[in-house]
Amino acid sequence: MAEASRSQSGASALLPVPRTGLGWLITLLGGGLALLLVVEVVNVAFYDPYGEAKFLWTLRGALQGIDIATLSLLMFGALLVMLALGLPLVFCTGSLGVLFIYLVGGQGMLNIIPTRIFPLMTNYQLSAIPLFIFMASMLERAGLIDELFDTIYKWLGGVRGSLAMATIVASTIMAAMVGVIGAAVVTMGIIALPAMLKRHYDPKIALGSIMAGGTLGILVPPSILAIIYGVVAQESVGELYIGSVLPGLVLSGLYLTYVGVRAYLKPSLAPALDVSERVTFTQKLALLRNMLAPVLLIGLVLGVIFTGAATPVEAAGIGSFGALIVAALHNRLNLNSLREASVATMKATAMVIWIIFGATIFVGFYILQGGQDFVQEMILGTGLGPYGILVLMMIILVFLGMFLDWVGILLLAVPIFIPIIKSLEFDGVFGLPGVPPDQQALWFGIIYLVNMQMSFLSPPFGYALFYIRGVTPSSIPTTQIFASALPFLGLQVVGLAVCIIFPDVPLALPRLVFGGGN
Repeated sequence: MAEASRSQSGASALLPVPRTGLGWLITLLGGGLALLLVVEVVNVAFYDPYGEAKFLWTLRGALQGIDIATLSLLMFGALLVMLALGLPLVFCTGSLGVLFIYLVGGQGMLNIIPTRIFPLMTNYQLSAIPLFIFMASMLERAGLIDELFDTIYKWLGGVRGSLAMATIVASTIMAAMVGVIGAAVVTMGIIALPAMLKRHYDPKIALGSIMAGGTLGILVPPSILAIIYGVVAQESVGELYIGSVLPGLVLSGLYLTYVGVRAYLKPSLAPALDVSERVTFTQKLALLRNMLAPVLLIGLVLGVIFTGAATPVEAAGIGSFGALIVAALHNRLNLNSLREASVATMKATAMVIWIIFGATIFVGFYILQGGQDFVQEMILGTGLGPYGILVLMMIILVFLGMFLDWVGILLLAVPIFIPIIKSLEFDGVFGLPGVPPDQQALWFGIIYLVNMQMSFLSPPFGYALFYIRGVTPSSIPTTQIFASALPFLGLQVVGLAVCIIFPDVPLALPRLVFGGGN
């Protein structure tokens, strides 16, 4: 009897009965939604989608004939509510897409789902995503990041701000090796942050250089985001890759200049290494041997893309095989590292692909209902000129970046923005050259990649802010992390402005390598 009582009390502990009004309300709502779902499943399974018969009731086609303005409010309002509740983006977009398709057109209209997904499943260019992720995972597990940072900061040892500069340079190189922002920020936070704090660096410079350098992975090739943009916008991934090189170097240069100037004006903020920690020139040359293999691999992968000798997918295959060789040369290739890299690749790829599927259903249905024309008329109706509209789009993208991840932003916004960009004429500002119509989508794509870096540093929900929070000592408050991002966020605005005002910065290399344009 006592045992039964304990069992009953244990069950009660596992399944507490709601005692508040809110608890009962949630229970009733959950029960009502479950009943509604069961009824609709029966309707879909056993009743003619085009007939009048139904089981009890049906919401099939309840929103049929709704105007696009109201539909826009309902769809994006529901999306914001679900995101505010903390639900993953993939389930928000996918489930809402299916729900609104059913409410507007019934189960017969659900046939558009496979027509939206199947072309993506058979898209050759998306094959590069798991291959580049595997290359990044393998190089990360080869321990190259530690060696990279160690080599660069010892080369820059006598320079004020050398550790912060080494972090930025290492992050730039790592972006070409890893290309995953979360991994870059966390890894450099673990390696570089303790080293800088130990040498009395200003925490704002230390944290800012790690976060800003880590965000370069979204821009510097081989960027995963550039692959998805190329698929969505029907642009050459190779052109996007080579076009993003100069903007990436410009941003990296702006970060280095900022750190160097701050360290020069006030050495106590970022002191040079102590003389006892510096190495001779001979030792510096010896350190370079550790970086020879990975740098050659990066040069090979990007080289075959830029010269046209291989497609990005083929280059990704070369990079994956090369990463195994590099890991073997560093005595890090074993069954455990191979398994960890493979599992990490599967998880990251599955996340990206499912987000693509869900957002494609959501946006595809919205466009089918006339959403693209509605948004285009609304934006063009502001009366702004082409560059004013472009700035408005940049602001919208930064705002979305505070709440959504980079893949979701691309799939929600880019399919709607690209037709608007192509319909405008960008003749240049301040008497400078404009953008040829046939290169506007490519130019916007590179600007979009630069913009996405800003979303990672934008308080209060920028992803890089939370990545670095996880590896920062508790003595550093979150407000200080936010404050450390602001100067570098300003530099990203400058970099974005440079790419807009001087379109040759993103377009010069694609014209040189692939031809075209003026």
